[in-house]
Amino acid sequence: MAIITLTTDFGIKDHFVGVLKGSIYTELPDANIIDISHGIAPFNIQECAYILQNSYHNFPSGTIHIVGVDSEATPENQHIAVLVDGHYFVSANTGVIGLITSELSPEKVVQINIPDRIQGSFPVMSVFVQVACHIARGGTLEVVGKPFTNLKLLREFLPRVSDDGKKIIGSVIYIDNYGNVVTNIRKNLFDGHRKGMPFILQARNQKLTQIHNSYSDIIDFKLEKNKRKGDGDLLALFNSSGYIELAIYKSNLNTVGGAATLLGLEYRDSISIDFA
Repeated sequence: MAIITLTTDFGIKDHFVGVLKGSIYTELPDANIIDISHGIAPFNIQECAYILQNSYHNFPSGTIHIVGVDSEATPENQHIAVLVDGHYFVSANTGVIGLITSELSPEKVVQINIPDRIQGSFPVMSVFVQVACHIARGGTLEVVGKPFTNLKLLREFLPRVSDDGKKIIGSVIYIDNYGNVVTNIRKNLFDGHRKGMPFILQARNQKLTQIHNSYSDIIDFKLEKNKRKGDGDLLALFNSSGYIELAIYKSNLNTVGGAATLLGLEYRDSISIDFA
């Protein structure tokens, strides 16, 4: 039986996550359900895309991912099912899937059209669960919908390049549990424009001229401890997902705080890189 994952902005206080799982088990008693996250900020498409983009490929091919963020159907927010990179995504056409597939070509995309489906305020249960269970039983996308070509791509969430390639303007797309700030600037974009040039990364009033490959790279272990950079110092690095991230080394939100609070950065705030 295929794995079904859940990624939502439902939180854990209310009954919604439990209802989803109960509905799936009613349809498929031997289902394998995995929670990716239910802590997505409400209606935050970029955050949802970041979480999914960096988790789905760790699941086996054929896994079905239910995306419960901004899921109500409208004429501009159609319900879709997508097969890409060997994985199925059941979602609304919010731009989440477009962001995930920005560097991949979907194999199939259909607009969901289930006869006699229940119209209501909880489409993740009344529509997405039905589609996910159909796929898990070996069903095809053609049965649940018709081909769809208007997959939404939200270009406003992509970094901009200006000054003949000498400046990249990105933004904050995610703040993690440690207060680390993830930008939408990927290593391949940075490397493609740097071309060996020195650079200045600016976030608020902080300027950095190095980007590390791991958190501990900030420490020169050849120096005496009292002369090293270390706990509480700011650094930039390419994180495990290939994005530029700003972090406070060994930050503790209950004591020294994280990069987001110390730099005064919030979701969608600007980060810039200038090449000299």
